[in-house]
Amino acid sequence: MANDSKTPTASRAPARPGTDRHVLSALVQNTPGVLAHVSGMFASRGYNIDSLAVGETENPLLSRITVVVQGDDRYLEQVRKQLEKIVTVVKVHDISREDYVERDLMLVKIRAKAEDRIQVQSLVSIFRGRVVDVTPDTLMIEISGQEKKIDAFVEAVREYEILELARTGRIALVRGVPRFDDPDEPVRAALEEAAPVVHGHSEL
Repeated sequence: MANDSKTPTASRAPARPGTDRHVLSALVQNTPGVLAHVSGMFASRGYNIDSLAVGETENPLLSRITVVVQGDDRYLEQVRKQLEKIVTVVKVHDISREDYVERDLMLVKIRAKAEDRIQVQSLVSIFRGRVVDVTPDTLMIEISGQEKKIDAFVEAVREYEILELARTGRIALVRGVPRFDDPDEPVRAALEEAAPVVHGHSEL
């Protein structure tokens, strides 16, 4: 399944008073249309997505969708319950309540004249990014890290004219062994449902 994300402007939107930002991790069956079902649910219910990223897990039959939303506990509970009603969703967990590691990946193309490139490359080094493409007039830079680091780099290079920018959205995993309630049973059931059935010659 291909990655998908909201725009950087949306991901930087400040939290509304009395709300928190939540990182939801949804394990889903890796089948066509899953992302459309999930995003369609958010749209139909009027839920706002700050960031969304999706990709295969360690098991090719499953994908993980990471969604960042803003709201209070009641709002979050509504979102979680609606996600769990989708048939292809295996389980949903609010990992922002756990000890977790998060990353955001960005590619940014900036206009960089010859006299500016030393300063730009110095900024890239400070933020531990790397230049991945060079043309006579531009530099394309790859940088990953926490959201605030990515945002800080964008502001640092804005004076050089940002031509194009793409971000994956936030991805995150709980540190150590996740303490989900009965984590194996829903996953096992989903894998059994999604696994192809192999027939012996006598059954064909």
